[in-house]
Amino acid sequence: MSIDWITIAAQLINFLVLVWLLKRFLYRPILSGIDARETEIAERMLEASRAREKAEAAETRYNDLAADFRTNEATLIDNQRQKAEAERDTLIAEARARLEQERKDWEAHLAQEKRKYIAHLHRSGAALLMSLTGKALHDLADETLEERVVTHVARQLKPMAADLRKAANAGTPAVVTTHYVLPDAARAKLVANMKGLIPGQKLQFETDPAQSAGLVLRMGAVHVAWTVDSYIEELDTMLEERLVQDPIVKVDSDGH
Repeated sequence: MSIDWITIAAQLINFLVLVWLLKRFLYRPILSGIDARETEIAERMLEASRAREKAEAAETRYNDLAADFRTNEATLIDNQRQKAEAERDTLIAEARARLEQERKDWEAHLAQEKRKYIAHLHRSGAALLMSLTGKALHDLADETLEERVVTHVARQLKPMAADLRKAANAGTPAVVTTHYVLPDAARAKLVANMKGLIPGQKLQFETDPAQSAGLVLRMGAVHVAWTVDSYIEELDTMLEERLVQDPIVKVDSDGH
């Protein structure tokens, strides 16, 4: 059997031509299409990756903002709570201050009314005391209040003799002041009593309508008073003590 080399060559050439044609018109467009498709897919995958990264970044920012919001919300709520508590404390303090001031004002008002009441009793008691004492002395002993005071002073000067001698000045008379003119008998009695204590000491008698009933002795720096005022002061003290102890006139801080 013989081989037809010409036919084989022709067929080989045809095959090569077919391969070239297939490569030229079929494989190359397919490969180009595949490459283009791969490039497109790669670009889309890159875009998707970028989009995913942007989404993740956005999610991270959102989470951060949400966390900041929650933190700020908690801080804001806490600040508002503290502010409300501070305002509440301020209002309570102001209310307490007002109540305390009202209590002090009420106590001051009570004290003022108490002083007015005591002053009224003081004046009434002084007038009554002077009236009753003068009437009693006049009715029972035919004496004035000043005469009775002179009798009392005569007994009171003796324990004071040492101090009176230190204050005495032979060239300066001692001054005796009374509200009314002292009767001659009372003057003579006081002069005699003074001479017995301090020989040579002179007395000068004066009247002072502004002075309460009684007697005031001034000898140098020594100033001694036996007047109704001194007894009224003691009466005043007794009345104040009575006001504190007497449930009828005592008023508590609640005004009951």
